Amino acid sequence: MGKIVVVDDDPAILELVSLLLARRGYQVLTATDSQTALSLVASERPELVLMDYMLPDSNGLTTLRTLRDQFPDSYVIMFSGQGSEEIVVELMKAGAAEYLLKPFNNRTLVERVDGVLRLREIEQANRALQIERERLLLEIEAWNRELQERVREKTEALQRAQTEITQTEKLAALGYLSAGMAHEIRNPLNSISLFTQLLKQGAQDEEQQEYLDKVMKEVDRIDGIIRRLVDAAGRSRTVQPAVQVLEVIQTALEIFKPQIESHHIMVSLECNQPLPTLKADPAELEQIFTNLFQNALQEMTHGGQLAIAITTADNQIVVRVRDTGKGIPAELQEKVFEPFFTTKNRGTGIGLPVVRRIARLYHGDVTIEETSANGTIFRVCFPALTGA
Repeated sequence: MGKIVVVDDDPAILELVSLLLARRGYQVLTATDSQTALSLVASERPELVLMDYMLPDSNGLTTLRTLRDQFPDSYVIMFSGQGSEEIVVELMKAGAAEYLLKPFNNRTLVERVDGVLRLREIEQANRALQIERERLLLEIEAWNRELQERVREKTEALQRAQTEITQTEKLAALGYLSAGMAHEIRNPLNSISLFTQLLKQGAQDEEQQEYLDKVMKEVDRIDGIIRRLVDAAGRSRTVQPAVQVLEVIQTALEIFKPQIESHHIMVSLECNQPLPTLKADPAELEQIFTNLFQNALQEMTHGGQLAIAITTADNQIVVRVRDTGKGIPAELQEKVFEPFFTTKNRGTGIGLPVVRRIARLYHGDVTIEETSANGTIFRVCFPALTGA
């Protein structure tokens, strides 16, 4: 039924109490002083201690406080021949579960012992329930945090998906628009170009020649806008099994060679490892880097550095395009990928949206990795496993 330590310096009481409790089925241990009692409790961890108030080496109050402080799971019943109410109150305040006045009869002792042990069992169960309750509350709190985090992630994913749908719808609208514009505008545009060239052949005045050159330049600019609109609308892709990203980038850089030289741009191209090939349309890949290089050069009209680094990491081909322009403000970093958004007076706002659209066609992406007043790094990535 449990262990009980009986502490008393009277051998007759020790024998009597031990006999009564042993008959009830308890395992009884005895001690005649407080030090022996404390050692027994420390080693045996009994459910109950019956202890006399007056001991040879210490008074019961001091020992009681030590027991309750060091071994709170061992309940204590005090008994004494002194019937002072002050002592009883002090003992109960110190943590005694019960108090018996000597001499006590056998029945009273057994009832008090059984009662305290039942009380201990109830309190222990309540304490265990309280601990379990606290554990469950912590677990529920952790579940709530996890649920909130999942909701937040799903909400952000939904917002990103809605943004993607909006951008896709804008590009689809652009497709319908460009299909008609390409035909309707290019016909009169060709006529304007032809007549301008005829006028230029017959013009003798230098100022007239200058004006006609400006007209031709604007015609070319309009034609370029139409071409970019058609590209943004999408076209059938000729997928080739072996496209080298390095070669595509070198080809795109050649287009800007005159601009690079005239603006005194320092160009560096790093690729220190063999790269896998991609299954992609080289013209579309070139369009990605043409747009990125053009944006970078427009930010460095008075000189700067254009750095391209090609690496492989986590089964991806990663290209970083860094310029030394003035950077992109934080509030505009996502807007630059929205169709028709532009901060340039003569921009169309379709360059970067088209770049991202093409990259995602090949399960890649284009993002702003870093931007500050010292420049911007665009990160272009493609899954390396799409290569041949």
